[in-house]
Amino acid sequence: MLLLTPAKLGPVSIEPDPAVPDGTPAPPATLDEFLRGIDARAFRFAEMTLRQRDDALDAVQDAMMKMLAYRNHPASEWGPLFWSILRNRMTDMQRRGLFRLRWLVPGSTGRDGEPLDWVDEGPDPSRNHDGREAWARISAALRALPTRQREAFTLRVLEELDVADTARVMGCSEGSVKTHLSRARDALQKQLEEFR
Repeated sequence: MLLLTPAKLGPVSIEPDPAVPDGTPAPPATLDEFLRGIDARAFRFAEMTLRQRDDALDAVQDAMMKMLAYRNHPASEWGPLFWSILRNRMTDMQRRGLFRLRWLVPGSTGRDGEPLDWVDEGPDPSRNHDGREAWARISAALRALPTRQREAFTLRVLEELDVADTARVMGCSEGSVKTHLSRARDALQKQLEEFR
C-alpha cells in the first residue's frame, strides 16, 4: 500500500507518459501505480486549499485509502473518482474546522504537540531558488482564485480531466466548468504577466 511521507513530496519531475501506438498515454496497470503517480500533485492541490501541510497529507492519505474500494473499477474511472473523493474530504475538513485559524492562537501547536514552526525543512534555499520562486508565484496566484475557479483550473489543466469528468467531480454543469476555467485563465494571466 502506498503511504505519503514528507520525504516523498520534494520536487516533482514531469516526464512524458509512455504512449501506446496511437499516441494516447497508457493507463496505469494497477491502482497502486495510479496512486504513486498522483500523490505529489494531489498533495499540492490539497495544500493550496487547506494551507496546512499536515491537513493536506491527511486529506490525500484518506482519499487514497478510500480509493482501495474502487480497485476493481476500470482504470479510466480512477482519476475522476480520486479527485471527487479528495475534494469531498477537503470540504469535510474545512467544515469541521480542523485547521481554522490554528496558527493565529498564541502558543498553538501542531498535531504532534510541537509549537508550529514556519521554517522550511527542505534543502538550502539557494538551491532550486528559481524553481521555488516560480512555484511560490504560481501557488499564490492559484490561491488568490475563487475556489471554483481554482478547482476547474487544477482539474482541467493540471490533471487534464475532460470537461465531463471535471463537471462530475465539481458537481456542476459542463458550461459552469468552462466558465470557471475561462475566468481562472484570465485571472492567472493578469497575475503572472510580469513574471514571464
